[in-house]
Amino acid sequence: MTELKGDAPHRVFRDRHEAGRVLAELLEHYRGAPNLLILGLPRGGIPVAWEVAAALDAPMDALVVRKLGAPGNPEFAIGALSSGGRIVLNDDLVRALRLTAEQVRAVATAEAEELRRREGAYRAGRGPVEVAGRTVILVDDGSATGASMRAAVDAVRAGEPERIVVAVPAAPESTCRELGAAVDEVVCATVPSPFRAVGESFWDFAQVTDAAVRTLMTTTTTGIAVPPTDAAAIVRAAAIPAPAGVPADDVLSDIVGAADVVLIGESSHGTADFYAARAKITRFLIEQKGFTAVAAEADWPDAHRVNLYLHGQGRDATAEQALRGFERFPAWMWRNTEVRDFLTWLHEHNVRQHEHGSRRTGFYGLDLYSLHRSMAEVIGYLDTVDTVAAQRARIRYGCFDHTSGDDGQAYGFAAAFGAGRSCEAQAIRQLVELQRTTVDGTELDPAVDRHFDAVRNACSVRDAEAYYRTMFGDRVDSWNLRDRHMADTLDALREHLDAGRQRDGEQRARIVVWAHNSHVGDARATEMRAQGQLTLGQLVRERYGERCVSIGFSTCAGTVTAADEWGGPALRRSVREALPSSVEELLHDTGIGEFALRMDRPGDAVERLRHPRLQRAIGVIYRPGTERQSHYFHTRVAEQFDALIHIDRTTALEPLEPSGEWVAGTIPETYPSGL
Repeated sequence: MTELKGDAPHRVFRDRHEAGRVLAELLEHYRGAPNLLILGLPRGGIPVAWEVAAALDAPMDALVVRKLGAPGNPEFAIGALSSGGRIVLNDDLVRALRLTAEQVRAVATAEAEELRRREGAYRAGRGPVEVAGRTVILVDDGSATGASMRAAVDAVRAGEPERIVVAVPAAPESTCRELGAAVDEVVCATVPSPFRAVGESFWDFAQVTDAAVRTLMTTTTTGIAVPPTDAAAIVRAAAIPAPAGVPADDVLSDIVGAADVVLIGESSHGTADFYAARAKITRFLIEQKGFTAVAAEADWPDAHRVNLYLHGQGRDATAEQALRGFERFPAWMWRNTEVRDFLTWLHEHNVRQHEHGSRRTGFYGLDLYSLHRSMAEVIGYLDTVDTVAAQRARIRYGCFDHTSGDDGQAYGFAAAFGAGRSCEAQAIRQLVELQRTTVDGTELDPAVDRHFDAVRNACSVRDAEAYYRTMFGDRVDSWNLRDRHMADTLDALREHLDAGRQRDGEQRARIVVWAHNSHVGDARATEMRAQGQLTLGQLVRERYGERCVSIGFSTCAGTVTAADEWGGPALRRSVREALPSSVEELLHDTGIGEFALRMDRPGDAVERLRHPRLQRAIGVIYRPGTERQSHYFHTRVAEQFDALIHIDRTTALEPLEPSGEWVAGTIPETYPSGL
């Protein structure tokens, strides 16, 4: 049951009891845990906690917490009070409101009276809740600021439990993350965006009465559990065989349908299995479905060198040589054995296509990091067609000379903090001048292709300048600028490749996109939307509708090639087992090593995967020590992709020039992001 909020749906519960049953499904891995205890926060959390406890066949009790409201505005929480007189205050709010210690003490004293009344009414005079050595699941009906729950966590931790879990039906993503840093696990059944109030996630959010609480507190939750819903079995029944991550041709053909753009993701930039499966799927799309372009999460000039090789041009005789243009960190992302082997095949395919007079397939970059490299390409092109225009370009791009080498971050830092000039106007003027220069012909004409390449490099300069300037400010702005650039480059590429096709009666250009899951998935189905972020996948869906398809990848554990920090060497790292309540754990529990799921048609598995779950995302940096905070975010995977391919155990991508550290093998993990 869902309803639309803005342009992205989120779960709306019939009442607190239904919310508790949904939470119980997400907490199913705790069924049978020894010394399990469910604690509800009265009053609204008690019906939710009762359903969780009944489903997990566990005892339930109440942990009374009182919100501390600001003087004159009791609904505005400045902190909370829990059993034993423990107080949690939001120091920033206390300072902002200029509250004195006496004012805070007065509020706490008043709430302490109500706390004692409720403990007497709900717990029938029982002493403190015994939590030592137990797994404690704290449940409320929602959490806006998290103040009450943090007070409850502090109260429980004082009793030395073995494990603390927080479970709520609805909360903003920021609160889920803050609580996640304080306890062993947090389960938020839905993360509405924008978040206005807990009550908006319920059809019936009537106040829970003291009488209702007392009734539930005296109704047993043990020995009455109904057989659990086996989510893994439901997903298992919907699983489609996908050996090595590749579904059968007829399945792929049906998933793709008439789409002109197929986005294929990866949940890490360093997993060989994802790259190999993506290459095999792309081969099928090229050979059987008429796709003639691969657009990758790569810089335009680096990919253009590969494209020249694929078209029998340039100076490179092998795929490995053509990949040497990828010099910037992380070089292994494209300079690896899987990409090399795919490009070798594609070159041979293009030779056969050319012999038969058919169109060849190109390889293009969508990214924007190539600030200085793209400037050099623009000037180099103009040197061959208009030396006067080339001199104008040198003067304009000379604005960037106060930073050395290809260090876009150094330029951005200087421009953002007033230590250097902003070159925005110069970058725009150069792009406009190139765009005003037209070359007649189709994309098959070398002159047209070279001009298009120059324009795309000039666009990269313009957007890279803005990206590096904004990256030291709001992260959302720089992320959105980058994904918009990728979407705009994809649009321009389609338009370029379409030139002459309609005249010749051919179908529109069909393009495969290679990028990380976090880019090809729809941001509206993830917590990214709550932060104001958008993605390439969202933009493509909005622009192309049913003419696009997105396919994601996932894994439970294995090894990955990644760095410890930005600019560091490529290391072969062990990937920790998927966290509880994650998509990856659910898929692992099916017991199937490799399979695909379709989310483009209704079914029980799709409904299960509409519930928010954690999803892992490893970019070029892997930090196992902070994995929950660094590499997981909430998604509704059934709305994020049209299909998902799971490979349960995966292996690290092999760089073409592996470092000594990589060759040495995986690093043992004790409890160990650039996407």
